[in-house]
Parts: sequence; structure tokens; C-alpha cells
Amino acid sequence: MAKSKKFGTFSGVFLPSFLAIVGVIMYLRLGWIVGQAGLYNTILIVLFACTIALITGLSIASIATDKKIKAGGVYYILSRSLGLPMGGAIGISITLAMTFVISLNLIGFAESFLAVDAISNFLNLEPNLNSYRIVATVFLIILFITNFISTSLAVKTQYFVFGGIILSFISILLGVIFPSNPQPAMPVLYPADNGVGFMVLFAIFFPAATGFTTGVAMSGELKNPKKSIPLGVMGAIIAGIIVYILMALVFSFTIDRNVLLHAESPIIELGYFSSFVLLGIWGATLSTALGSVLGAPKTLAAIANDGVLPKFLTKTSGKTNEPRIAMILIAIIAEAGILIGDLNIIAPIVTMFFMVSYAFINLAFFLEKWSSTDFRPSFKISKYVGLLGFLLCLFFLFEIHPLSMLLAVVVMLLIHAIIKRKN
Repeated sequence: MAKSKKFGTFSGVFLPSFLAIVGVIMYLRLGWIVGQAGLYNTILIVLFACTIALITGLSIASIATDKKIKAGGVYYILSRSLGLPMGGAIGISITLAMTFVISLNLIGFAESFLAVDAISNFLNLEPNLNSYRIVATVFLIILFITNFISTSLAVKTQYFVFGGIILSFISILLGVIFPSNPQPAMPVLYPADNGVGFMVLFAIFFPAATGFTTGVAMSGELKNPKKSIPLGVMGAIIAGIIVYILMALVFSFTIDRNVLLHAESPIIELGYFSSFVLLGIWGATLSTALGSVLGAPKTLAAIANDGVLPKFLTKTSGKTNEPRIAMILIAIIAEAGILIGDLNIIAPIVTMFFMVSYAFINLAFFLEKWSSTDFRPSFKISKYVGLLGFLLCLFFLFEIHPLSMLLAVVVMLLIHAIIKRKN
């Protein structure tokens, strides 16, 4: 039986995490957020979201260095350190979040794909919700076929995507230095009159900060997960913070607010070579979706392997024993998200799933560090870091939608109780 190739810190954790972080939100919504919120509030949104991600990343990294790590990503790490009930509850929520990330990025891809007149005319598809659903569904099938063929092939495509993103950044930099359009009279520093509220914008932006879980989900494919997960996760989050703040500055000082608010893809206005920017958009959205296509089925199969979910989800096939039934289930759920069709509706759904998961991850780390003498991670941080992360997640969950927060917490506790009773 052939063994799948193991990956290092850069290709296995940093690259998939970074590509997920600089994905659909940066290319297709950051300019609009700057137009709505202004530069100062956008920087606050980026810092708040990335602070939660950084704290959660620290908690996961510490837990990851406590026990031996196998396939299953966040779920395996948490269940082996904190027990099946807590690990299972968070694992199911994280898996659903990663699945809707696929929907989010494929709808974003479809938006930018059909924004090109030559493509929409050739396909005879008007840029509307139904057309986005059709294009996203086709590419969902393509991505899952790629993963069916080979995980290694899917991971290797990231290098081409990374190259495309670098080309798009170079094009944007050249566009800033040699602008083709006149600079706006005033930089966009303050919120728009009668604009969208801060918390609504935060909920739309937050999925951008969650990309590091894509790298963690590859835990079973890593040569040295105890080393790669902390280094790769922290590196990707810090790099993401730098990129987002720089891009917010560029949007604010080089594009008029009216363009930011109403253009299909204002970032294309920045590029010296617009085709390179499109290449970056398509590469970032497809690679982020592919990262979750890789990670979500493995996490689902790991949960099922422990008896938390039905055992048929663990059935594997192919030379590298890919969990193909789990893949099919993930594809069905992702298609349900695609049928929503609207990026601004899918993004807050992703936010709620990730935020409640992060709250419980940080709480679990705090409680384990505080009460367990058996918890001895080699990556050491203060237990109060986890407590701060938990409180921040609860605060933003409450501010975004109090009823949804209450429902999410109740569902998580219910899942925990069911697994504990079954266990």
C-alpha cells in the first residue's frame, strides 16, 4: 500500500494557511469594507479579527505540542488532549465552518469570473445569483475530482497559486507607483454616511482571519506536526495582518469611495496589469476552497473513526486511503452553501461557526492548563491567553447577533452532552 507524501512547515501549514487568509475577502470585499468603514475602522476590524485568530492559534499550537498528532487537524489535537466530548463538539463545528468556506470562496470566484465581460458573454451567463450558483457548482465538482485523484497533486497546485498571488501583488504595487487613474481628492478615512454598521462589516471580514485552520487540518500529512503547526500557524497569521493593513492603506489612499462601494472588484482598478490581479483572485479563491476540500473530509473521517459520527464516514479508497464517503458528504453540504449564492450572507454564517468554535477552543485550553497536571505542552503560553480569547469571542458573538450566539452555545453544549453520554 502506497504512503502519501509528508509535508514540511512551509508547504503543509504556512502556505495553505496564508493562501486561505489572503483569499476571497481580501480580493472581493476588503475594498468595499474600506469604503463603508473608512481606513481607521477597517484597521480596527483587521486587528480585532486577527487578534482572535492569533490567540486561538496560540491555544491550538500549545495543545498540539502536548500529545502525538495524527490525521484529523483541530479535532484530533483537541480530542486527544481534552477528551472526545469537547473535541467532538468543536470538531463538528469546525468541519461545518470549513465546509462553508468552500461555498464562500467558490461564490467569490464565480463573482469575479463572470465580472469579465468576455467570459460571461461566451458562457451566455449574466452576473447574477443563479449564474454564480452554476459556475460555483461546476468548480466544486472540479476541486473534488482533483482531491479524489491525489492529495499530493492538490497540495502541489498551491505553488502555482502562490505564484499567481505574488504576480497580482506586483501588479498592484506597480499600479500604486504608476497609477492609470487620478488619485482621489481625499483619502477614505472615516465611515460612509448611512453606511453598514461596524459589527456587520466585522462579521463579513472575520472569515479572512480563520484561514490558519486549513493548515492545522493537514496534521496527518505533516512530517513533524509538533514543530510545523506552531511555526506555520503563527507565521501565516502575522503575514496576513501585514498584508491586510497594507491593502487597506492602498485602498484608502488610491481609490475613490464611490468606486470602492459600487465597483464589482475595486482591487482590479489598482492593478497595472488587470489580468494579473484576476489571476490572483481566481488563484486565491480556488486554493482556499481546495484547502478546505482537503481538510474538511479528513476531520470528518477522524471524528467518525472515534465513533462520534457514523462509522461509514471512515471508509477509504485509493492508494493513499482518502476518506471518499466523507468527501461526498462535505461536497453536498458545500453545495447547500453555494445555493445561498450571496457572499455577504455566507460570510457571517462562516463567522458564527468559527467564532463559537474558537471560543470553546480557548476555554478548553484555559481549563486544561489551569486544572490538569497531565497537560505538559512543549509550546508554553499563559492560561490567561486562552481566557482572553474566550471572552473576546463571546463579546463579538453577542455584538454580532445575541440570539445566534445563545443558540450556537446551546448547540455546542448539547453536542458535548450527547457525545459524553455516548462515550
